[in-house]
Amino acid sequence: MKIVIIFLSILAIVSCTQKNSTDSVSQKSSDFKTTFTKAELTDKIKGGWAGQVIGCTFGGPTEFQFKGSMINDYHPIKWEENSCLWYYNNAPGLYDDIYMDLTFVDVFEKEGLDAPAKSHALAFANAEYKLWHANQAARYNILNGIMPPQSGHWLNNPHSEDIDFQIEADFAGLMAPGMVNVASEICDKIGHIMNYGDGWYGGVYVAAMYSVAFISTDVEQVVTEALKSIPVNSDFYKCMNDVINWHNEYPDDWKRTWFEVENNWSADIGCPDGVFKAFNIDAKINAAYIIIGLLYGEGDYSKTLEISTRCGQDSDCNPASAGGILGTMLGYSKIPEFWKIPLYKVEAMDFKYTTMSLNDVYEIGTNHALAVLQKNGTNVDGDNIEIQLEEIKPVQLEVGFEGHYPIERNRIGQNLTNSTPEIKFNFTGNGFALTGWAKSTIGDAEINLEMIIDGGTPEKFTMPTTFETRKHEIAWKYQLNEGEHNVLIRILKPEAELRVDVGDLLVYSENKIENTWKTH
Repeated sequence: MKIVIIFLSILAIVSCTQKNSTDSVSQKSSDFKTTFTKAELTDKIKGGWAGQVIGCTFGGPTEFQFKGSMINDYHPIKWEENSCLWYYNNAPGLYDDIYMDLTFVDVFEKEGLDAPAKSHALAFANAEYKLWHANQAARYNILNGIMPPQSGHWLNNPHSEDIDFQIEADFAGLMAPGMVNVASEICDKIGHIMNYGDGWYGGVYVAAMYSVAFISTDVEQVVTEALKSIPVNSDFYKCMNDVINWHNEYPDDWKRTWFEVENNWSADIGCPDGVFKAFNIDAKINAAYIIIGLLYGEGDYSKTLEISTRCGQDSDCNPASAGGILGTMLGYSKIPEFWKIPLYKVEAMDFKYTTMSLNDVYEIGTNHALAVLQKNGTNVDGDNIEIQLEEIKPVQLEVGFEGHYPIERNRIGQNLTNSTPEIKFNFTGNGFALTGWAKSTIGDAEINLEMIIDGGTPEKFTMPTTFETRKHEIAWKYQLNEGEHNVLIRILKPEAELRVDVGDLLVYSENKIENTWKTH
């Protein structure tokens, strides 16, 4: 395969020397092309999809078993002949990394490349699978009339900076070989269904790495070039850039870089399930684990999966992305046989909640990539594909939870029932999130509630007791005036069979708490 690797470094020089002349940069970069055959394209797309399944399966046994702790070398992570088959048959929910992607792939297949965000949102919201975090908050929003991009916005979705779109964006890069800007456009449409800001950037960055992996055989170039798709003044960019710099400083010690990440970037501020806890599903830190695996894996498939998994937390998702990106770069044919043996038993099996198998998406993914390439001016001459390479442009800057810092987490310890249908609480700050869930002893139901803040206009909402349609938190409100606030939440029609279990009150302030020990 003829790959113009030097384009990446040349373009970086051009971008620096021509930074004051965008037109000049575009003209210069348009002179660079790369070519490969349809067979090579298919091999890479197969490598991307297969790599996700391999990585997801390998990290499955340790998922969230190590929170705020790496998985030590002496802890075995097994890889056996029936590893994939066991999960397909016994725990298919592990593959949400894959079947979530396939929801959007299926919409493109049915409605074409111009399928609107609404179609993707409705397919996602009405699917049978269970969801969590930003995905579930977005599903609730969509089912209650809040459509994208507002369904993923941080004011409507407390989980907007979680990992969700990051684990679902692989398809966008696989659809846009060598066309990072096109991948970003796909991410803009779909990623804002469930995420915003750093949470959205996680998906944009992963998709960009897939896209670059088609045209480079250098892992460091994949990681660094793809980062150009992220605004430099975003926290997401700063975190990834730190990891790249730490890798340069400690090239033989991934654990040192892991500690630096934990020390500098592990303080989650958004996710109500993770703030003030060891659990961390923030997109930044989990993306950091992906590129720790890629950089220190040095193109070795086994080493890459081991390191990205041993970073911990959501340990199936990180090697799924790393394995998929590296699988795209290497191609299916060059993924070591050791890792593909368990895959062979499941490639013809449909993923749970879908009518699509790996074999299906190998073909569909290739067709979509060819369609995207041709739509964007790529020359397909017989079996040869010639891609015009463009300057990678950063997406728009989005800042979630700006001016909001978590300052305390308190247990409420009172539930809403027919005998105690309301709760009142006070806090001092500029925002809050209240965790909890609805329950029923008579089957699926919806509980109608209202919230009144500082004696203002009541805000009415429902809490379904069905897991698939549940409201992930009871309530939240941001961008209040800094100061004292009182909140009343009550059930409008209390019934003995229905209740709302109230969890924790998470309080935000515009004033960030500083460690007092540093001044003594």
